[in-house]
Amino acid sequence: MPLPSLSAAILSHMIAINNVPPPPLRSLPKLKMSKYIDYGQLNALCHMRGLQSSQSSYSILSAHNMFIKQYPKIFLKKKTRLPKLFKQEEKREPTEGTEELQPQQPDDSHNIAIHVKKARGGPTLYEPKKLGEKLVEFLDILKKLPIYRTLHEHRTVWKMLKTIPDLTSQLTDEHLKTLSRSVISETWVKGSTVVGNDGFYIILKGSARPQTKAYKDLIDENESASSFIPQSFQGFVSNEDFKNILAEMHTPSCDPMLRQWSTFGTLEVTAQTESDTKEYSVITEEDCEILKIPAKDYVRLKSENIKLENKEKMKLIHKCPYYEEWPTLSICELVALIKWKKFPPGHVVVESGKIISFVAYIYSGYCNIYRNIVGLMKLQPKKVKKNQKLVCMGKLNEKESFGEISVLLQVPFTCTIVTGKEVEMAIIEDKDLFVT
Repeated sequence: MPLPSLSAAILSHMIAINNVPPPPLRSLPKLKMSKYIDYGQLNALCHMRGLQSSQSSYSILSAHNMFIKQYPKIFLKKKTRLPKLFKQEEKREPTEGTEELQPQQPDDSHNIAIHVKKARGGPTLYEPKKLGEKLVEFLDILKKLPIYRTLHEHRTVWKMLKTIPDLTSQLTDEHLKTLSRSVISETWVKGSTVVGNDGFYIILKGSARPQTKAYKDLIDENESASSFIPQSFQGFVSNEDFKNILAEMHTPSCDPMLRQWSTFGTLEVTAQTESDTKEYSVITEEDCEILKIPAKDYVRLKSENIKLENKEKMKLIHKCPYYEEWPTLSICELVALIKWKKFPPGHVVVESGKIISFVAYIYSGYCNIYRNIVGLMKLQPKKVKKNQKLVCMGKLNEKESFGEISVLLQVPFTCTIVTGKEVEMAIIEDKDLFVT
């Protein structure tokens, strides 16, 4: 009997499946053994006696405690490696007749700039700059307009001006730093007349002669021309170069010639009368390079400082308790009379029973107020002794004032005022108050 088509299909499929070989067996991936676990110790812990037995709860508990105690030992600790200690080689002493080898300089055989400098006669990269080069560099900076100078160049000019005693003796370091940002260099040909009443001049190159015999500069008349060289100029040049300059410029004191680093002129703006023009004028004996500090810049700097100082004085008076409601116009009148004064610590500003000679406004620091107190000290029965002692009654702190009543009414002080530390005050002297 023939099979139905469905049965025949199923039978053929089963025969086909039986003829297919089974899939190949695949091995499981191997587990990597950790480097930091002691597997021998772990195996011993897992087969510890008493863990898997159920004889009594006590034996299981003791085995569990032992397992927990031994468990940290299965982890291996990393070995710490200490750095190697290098043995210091002993320095070999040079034998007689041999010279120590000098440290070698970097190889500049492939540096084109070095060969160009050598070809033109200039110094190599490792040679120190000579005096002439430093002066040329300084003059090149001054030839630039101040707005085109770099911060390094401004600093170089400032350091150079700090070596001129005629400047440092009259200007503060901060003022000199501000003026150094606007100084310029002027070139004057031989036979030119330089009028110095519009600024302060320093001869950088060449020489000049005063126009009048009664010429007065900013240093003593009896000093020689070599004294124009600043003492601190040694910081700008080497000692040997400085000695060479002194040897070249040494002239007798009667010679009125102004040479290198000599100064003339003024920082004060004056009316250009004929006598003043001659007094501050010089005639160049050769081509000269002269540094100029304009007097107008100094006047502007002074006016700006005065404005800032007056603003600080007005702020100080306004902060004092008795002046808080004063009108600004009245305080401006006091500001014009104020002078700054510093007192060292422990200084007696005014004693009890005396009239103070000024009104004071404390800007920084503090003062202690003392008063003479008379007490009775018992010595024996029915006998006492008077004892006088200074007792501190209080303090005068910053932004506080004193002395108004004593100065205006000429009343003596009833206490003694002593500075507790260094105190800076703005004071108004009584003579200035009574004049106004």
